[in-house]
Amino acid sequence: MNKRILVTGAAGFIGSNVCLELQKQYEVIALDNFSSGIKENLLEFEGRIIQADIRNFDWQNEKVEAIIHEGAITDTTIKNRELMLDVNFHAFKKIVEYCENQGINLIYASSASVYGKGKVPMQEEQEKDILSYYAESKWEMDKFAATKFSAFEEKGLKLVGLRYFNVYGPKEQHKGKMASMIFQLYNQMKQGKQPRIFKYGEQTRDQVYVKDVVKATLLALEAKKNGVYNVGSGQATSFNKIVEELNKNLKTQLKPWYMDNPYKHYQNATLAELSKAQKFLGYKAEYSIEKGIADYITFLENERKN
Repeated sequence: MNKRILVTGAAGFIGSNVCLELQKQYEVIALDNFSSGIKENLLEFEGRIIQADIRNFDWQNEKVEAIIHEGAITDTTIKNRELMLDVNFHAFKKIVEYCENQGINLIYASSASVYGKGKVPMQEEQEKDILSYYAESKWEMDKFAATKFSAFEEKGLKLVGLRYFNVYGPKEQHKGKMASMIFQLYNQMKQGKQPRIFKYGEQTRDQVYVKDVVKATLLALEAKKNGVYNVGSGQATSFNKIVEELNKNLKTQLKPWYMDNPYKHYQNATLAELSKAQKFLGYKAEYSIEKGIADYITFLENERKN
């Protein structure tokens, strides 16, 4: 693959991490409208930054070999369905059609939210359980992409969707209430507060470290087969376990404060089945929850010092 890649949502959590890794071997163009992403996430980025909205950007101006599409509304609580579908689905549809016509490889961010309260481990083909407008927008993206996989393949092009599970790690701090539970619990515990989790902390999540997500995204550029793939750690981690690991790394002994769960659509468990990603992307997570939290805390503590 030639050396020029455009990343949308480049100032966001995952997008900025992808840009910084990609620039080691490619020329990278970063595109973001900065509605939620922040310029600070791109301080170490050396390429060109374009401030624009994916809904009305003129793609013709940029000659690239691949687009990595991370740009989206990622606030799962947004109640405006029209806006959610406009930004996440309709803009994506245009990007797919543009890439198909121009011969550009396309990797895009899907989401494990499409599985809802489905059975675990979650397999790509299992029945979907759509519980939010965000999940609906991502599922619409996947369904549309599925109509184009073979057309891209016939042209020798990649079209790959990545179903990210619960991603955590550096450069998510700007996300506020949408940041990972790991970051939120870290913040509470740094202030000496009891970490607040739902009763009784036994719910599990597939927590995947952002460095693994970046690795999967780069591997997708060389995918053996077009399709949608799970990107997780393949490990189910309880919230109690997260608190335990944070205590260990922060050298604290804070007990959880268990709260009633007010959400009726709450997922009790998520877990990625990764055999398809391993087979066609060569993806295998490197970071266990222990290793990921330790690496993340080192980053956060260094940031505090500076």
